Amino acid sequence: MRVLKIQAEGITTSFRLPHFMHGIQPTFRMPPPATIYGHICSALGELISPESVAFAYRFTSEATFFDLEHTILLTEARGKLKGTSFPQAISGGLQPFKREILFRPRLTLYLTRPDWLEAFRRPRYAVVLGRSQDLFTYTSVEQIELVQAQEAYFEHTLLPRDMVRLLGRGHVELLPRYLDYERKRAPTFSHYLVLEGRASSREFWFEEEQRQQRTGQSSRFWVDPTSPVIAGMHLGLMFHTFGETPYAAFPLA
Repeated sequence: MRVLKIQAEGITTSFRLPHFMHGIQPTFRMPPPATIYGHICSALGELISPESVAFAYRFTSEATFFDLEHTILLTEARGKLKGTSFPQAISGGLQPFKREILFRPRLTLYLTRPDWLEAFRRPRYAVVLGRSQDLFTYTSVEQIELVQAQEAYFEHTLLPRDMVRLLGRGHVELLPRYLDYERKRAPTFSHYLVLEGRASSREFWFEEEQRQQRTGQSSRFWVDPTSPVIAGMHLGLMFHTFGETPYAAFPLA
């Protein structure tokens, strides 16, 4: 399968938990699918159909820290501005809070649209990931041919939620999957297995044994043949969509 492989890096990024507002803004450890969707649309310069592409990625950061930010919440006001005869229409109070930041993020993004090569080599808008001030740089944009393999390792990525039964590792998290701009950016969410470390398909022993007994065939995975070889295996890729199907579009080869 031919795909587009994009490598990007930045200094900082943060993916705010949307339902957490108590003086601190923690970050997801991995970019939510909705963030990836916005990133793609920014590069192309247009909103795309959520069914038009599937993606997989590897994402890392070197450290986390907290930054102190503040907002000013505006409310309606009456009277005069202090020391003047001008009417006061609004007033605001300073609201400090801590934001969790990921330091030196690195993203390797795979898209099932190799025809978007030139769009990512000449992105329409500024390249960011996360907040608008989190500038990124594309260090490599190329087309590659994925190959099939019976074994693979997976690391620093999102996996289908049900894979938690196979691995018993990582943690399941509810992430924003897609923002519907035709419905005033209405969000949809899905559960994913967040894998921050590394796991090998050799750890899928229980399910794989059952599968072989049932079908007489072993699993095969899409792997990146240009990735580092670890224990005789290449990096495996689990593709996700932005559409209604919440799980991997191409979990197996």
